[in-house]
Amino acid sequence: MYSESDLQSAVSAGAISHEAAEALRAHAAGMRSAPVADEEHFRLITGFNDIFVTIAAVLLLVACGGIGDAIAPGVAGLLIAGAAWGLAEFFTRRRRMALPSIVLLLAFVGGVAAIPINILAESQINLADRVSALLGAGIGVLAAGAAWLHWRRFMVPITVAAGTAALVAMVIALVVAAFPALFDGPHGERTLLPLLFAGGLGVFALAMRWDMSDPRRETRRSDVAFWLHLLAAPMIAHPLFAWLGVADGENIGAGAALGVLGIYLLMGVVALAADRRALLVSALAYVLVALTWLFDQFGMVELNVALTGLVIGSALLTLSAFWSPIRAAVVAQMPGSIKAMVPVAA
Repeated sequence: MYSESDLQSAVSAGAISHEAAEALRAHAAGMRSAPVADEEHFRLITGFNDIFVTIAAVLLLVACGGIGDAIAPGVAGLLIAGAAWGLAEFFTRRRRMALPSIVLLLAFVGGVAAIPINILAESQINLADRVSALLGAGIGVLAAGAAWLHWRRFMVPITVAAGTAALVAMVIALVVAAFPALFDGPHGERTLLPLLFAGGLGVFALAMRWDMSDPRRETRRSDVAFWLHLLAAPMIAHPLFAWLGVADGENIGAGAALGVLGIYLLMGVVALAADRRALLVSALAYVLVALTWLFDQFGMVELNVALTGLVIGSALLTLSAFWSPIRAAVVAQMPGSIKAMVPVAA
């Protein structure tokens, strides 16, 4: 089975013409009764060798971390980052293996960020909240810089999401450093929720920008947008449901439970319009909590979990089976200016 990135690579290498690739895409989409964009392809695993290499790479990286810890603070992150970059030169740049490339990218960025974190943790110096926040912002900049270097060399689609996450963390840390009193005390975490929500909206806007640059989803830009949507989804969903009181799985009222379902339906409309399913997946845990509570309140104590799984599973499978016609109906109701920003519906 050939992936979308394989087709694009074949066209770039001159193995097949652009017209032949378009004809193959149209034929495959016709067989599935759905346009190429609605399939939401992204490359993760091309064969068991991807899993085999990933397991071996993880074992090597863990070993590097253990050896580094035994040498000196910060050396573990340095060894992990160096090993991840070296492995990426072969498995990413030459072999173009998807899953190992993702793991190696995360190991490289995480290793670079872990260097100052490990040094600060081992120093056991008590720092003021503002200083700690500024150091956190600096670590965010360092991680974003590492992601940028990795992108320039290897262009792994998830790299943009990793760098964006680091930049969002940097901005939040700077706000905390500017107003440390707002984030002190037991309610400090709730004060962070608006910042997280705003960051999620910003990441979602960036994801849509990448999507708009490739509405037919034929290039690497579509994969970049996928990972950005996957990052934005929990950043948007968690604050919304935390404000309703269900983020910790605590007992909620009927109003909050209905609010959860209403928000999930709204997210479903946005997911259909953008043709991205990440929002639905990220909010699923909160909906399960709300429905379980509702069934419990109606006296179905023994079957509440089973009924919740039945309702949500059936709804998601139905949505998946009829995604294209439902999405076409949603897109048809959108204004022309917005309709032009999303992939064409079947």
